[in-house]
Amino acid sequence: MNQRDLAELRRRLNPDRRNPTLLCGCYLTGDGRVISSFAQPIGSMPQEENEKYMAIFKRCLSGTAGQNLLPVDFSAGQEESGEEYRLLARLCDSALGDEDAVGAFYQRMIAYAQAEFAHRAQSVQEQQAADNYLVLLLHDGYDVPYRDGNGELDREQSASVFNYVLCALCPVKQAKPALRYVAAQSQFHSREDDWVVGMPELGFLYPAFEERSANVHRALYYTRDAGNLHEDFLRLAFGAQPPMNADEQKQTFQAILQESLKEECSLDVVQTVHETISGMLEERKADKTAEPLTLSAPEMKKVLEECGVSQEKAAAFEENYTASFGDRAELPAVNMVSNKFRVSTPAVNIQVDPEHAGLIETRMIGGRRYILIMADGDVEVNGVKVYEAPGE
Repeated sequence: MNQRDLAELRRRLNPDRRNPTLLCGCYLTGDGRVISSFAQPIGSMPQEENEKYMAIFKRCLSGTAGQNLLPVDFSAGQEESGEEYRLLARLCDSALGDEDAVGAFYQRMIAYAQAEFAHRAQSVQEQQAADNYLVLLLHDGYDVPYRDGNGELDREQSASVFNYVLCALCPVKQAKPALRYVAAQSQFHSREDDWVVGMPELGFLYPAFEERSANVHRALYYTRDAGNLHEDFLRLAFGAQPPMNADEQKQTFQAILQESLKEECSLDVVQTVHETISGMLEERKADKTAEPLTLSAPEMKKVLEECGVSQEKAAAFEENYTASFGDRAELPAVNMVSNKFRVSTPAVNIQVDPEHAGLIETRMIGGRRYILIMADGDVEVNGVKVYEAPGE
């Protein structure tokens, strides 16, 4: 899904419009016991509650593609006989009206909560600290307006109807007792323990919304923590094997770069590769209709050669890339670069904005390797402006 598709769906969740039709929920204890469940038409919901729920679902359509937002593709075998795929289709096709399907989905979320509880249950203290869960399902039928060749919407004409389900899994934490202000009495009084719903930890959209229509062969998965894909949730909700998370992909890419380039892995080369991929990301980001940038092994080989890497080392990188990620793998480019450019030694760590990475260089002086930083403008140490020592 591209940026424009995501933005179009997020606008559907404007509380003032009350576009979605039905909200279903199941409240679970931290170990997976059902406290309550409910189904409520959106139209009958108070405005303040509607706003809170819509903010939760908007979060499930927000984040960085390739990190927080990941496509989950269903194989032909799953679509033919997979229980998870059939269950998602039933939820969507029935507009959450199939109570048996909704109940079956809740059972899968109960199994997820129990699995998470088992992972955490390393001590009695951790068991007592487990959060509860609120599982939310939302249905919407979007009458997709026609978009002309200039990108303008014609709301008088419909291109299709996009029926979809959004799921959000939210932690519910127990707030501590506190004093609260009671306006009618102009006084503060004690507030008892409350259970408060947080922003979603996990969620998904099914089917995916691509080229302004439904892609029933794919779901869009959301995880708040890009470093934790929650394998049990992927397995129970989609029957999918988890890919490498964003952190693992970045670490593996960096290891392949170092191993493949060896003596050619200089500061200049690493800077150039980082700048090149960052530039490609910025160019792609400017196009709201473009899919998130991914790079295959042959494409990365070409990038390296353009950055001054020899054909021999670039070919070694291509081979190692394929061995690590697969024959047809396309790694999200966002997981190949960092928000900060870091240079580290055993004793010193230097961090700069990527756009200023060119201020750093390495140089051999007197047979020893040094890191040099161009210091134009004021120089501060612990907030204190410092000057050149006399005579230097």
